[in-house]
Amino acid sequence: MLIRGTKAVQLFKGVVIIILIKVLSAWLGLHTVSWIMDQIINWGVIGAIVVFQPEIRRGLEHLGRSSLFGASRRQNEDEKKLVAALDKAIQYMSKRRIGALISIQMNTGLEDYIETGIDLDAEVTGELLINIFIPNTPLHDGAVIIRNNKIAVAAAYLPLSESNLIPKELGTRHRAAVGISEVTDALTIVVSEETGGVTITKNSELIRDLSQEDYLKFLKNELIPKEDERKSNPIAQFFDGLFKGGAKH
Repeated sequence: MLIRGTKAVQLFKGVVIIILIKVLSAWLGLHTVSWIMDQIINWGVIGAIVVFQPEIRRGLEHLGRSSLFGASRRQNEDEKKLVAALDKAIQYMSKRRIGALISIQMNTGLEDYIETGIDLDAEVTGELLINIFIPNTPLHDGAVIIRNNKIAVAAAYLPLSESNLIPKELGTRHRAAVGISEVTDALTIVVSEETGGVTITKNSELIRDLSQEDYLKFLKNELIPKEDERKSNPIAQFFDGLFKGGAKH
């Protein structure tokens, strides 16, 4: 899941092929081939650490954000601010029919697509999102990618879906939104330049013409950790109690 949609997928396939050759050569008694594969595997461990460094880092970050430790109150507040900023931008752009494409990284890394954009590393605000997508500005053409509650890049290129199920009246933004949802678990928001309609894609599903109430409900459900999950997590309760105690002092 962590490497799906990245260049590391092809490298991972190569590793699998090497292991298969090693197993087959040992089984068929091809000692020279087996010895060569042993050398590749022995030295390949170091090479894999270097090659897969971004994926390893994302994996460790994902473990750190896992439910084992629960979502911190700070994270919860950041995600609420993210939803509020998205809502402000969507409402402004939808009423004025300003086209927008915003992709939010979930579990699967989006490094390959982030590399195609212009680095921002900025706090997410409604005003900044609106300014990015104003027509005829340098960053308006392409996608904004949000990672860890920050705008990582703007003007990024997303893969276009080739699905025949996408309605013909939908343009490139919608096709790109479906495309990224086919190869990653990213949540992508599209504001139509023609109609002002709001569309969300996730896991190859395209949900069109959402009202403000509908998309807010969807975003909160996907982005904001549920309180009942924290109540069932004793470690999260411990840290909550610790932070409350510190606040009193």
